[in-house]
Amino acid sequence: MEINNIDMELSKFRRICVFCGSSQGKKTSYQDAATELGKELVSRNIDLVYGGGSIGLMGLVSQAVHDGGRHVIGVIPKTLMPRELTGVTPGEVKAVAGMHQRKAEMAKHSDAFIALPGGYGTLEELLEVIAWAQLGIHDKPVGLLNVDGYYNSLLSFIDSAVEEGFISPDARHIIISAPTAMELVKKLEDYVPCHERVASKSNWEMAQLGNTQEFGISR
Repeated sequence: MEINNIDMELSKFRRICVFCGSSQGKKTSYQDAATELGKELVSRNIDLVYGGGSIGLMGLVSQAVHDGGRHVIGVIPKTLMPRELTGVTPGEVKAVAGMHQRKAEMAKHSDAFIALPGGYGTLEELLEVIAWAQLGIHDKPVGLLNVDGYYNSLLSFIDSAVEEGFISPDARHIIISAPTAMELVKKLEDYVPCHERVASKSNWEMAQLGNTQEFGISR
């Protein structure tokens, strides 16, 4: 029995937050990647936190995790429920007042973040948790699942920002990317922050900035 318990402890993460689109995208590879990410989380005994929708890539990754027997927490603003919830939504659904509370709740329950392909909403969520890491609000790893090079242009832009002096080379390493779920989760496991924080987590909490005291974003 002890051996089985050890075998189940495949990750240092209890839950990973996944940002992704409420659309499926035009390529089947995006859909396949969402399902494979869900299966990878299950194989590592990791639960899912996500945006709560039952459509698009959100629906695929949440269904895969739920079907694998892991817990799913979906956080969704009440205003979006008629649009993004159809049929039976797998797992637990937390309805919140708005987008800011949604992001804070997702961060609160997560040990790491992964972005699948998505649009404006996915990018906004992704860039905010990257900024929080740079500011020192949290030290949780942030990963891009770069399916078929979907995020190549974004990574090139960030590299250009480093070259132009707007992002420090150390802060560039906040973003981890990989083409497959297995490789990405492994990189997240190995992540060690090396950038200089703008302020310490304790200072953010004491000042009660960014809602870290109220929502427990920091780790």
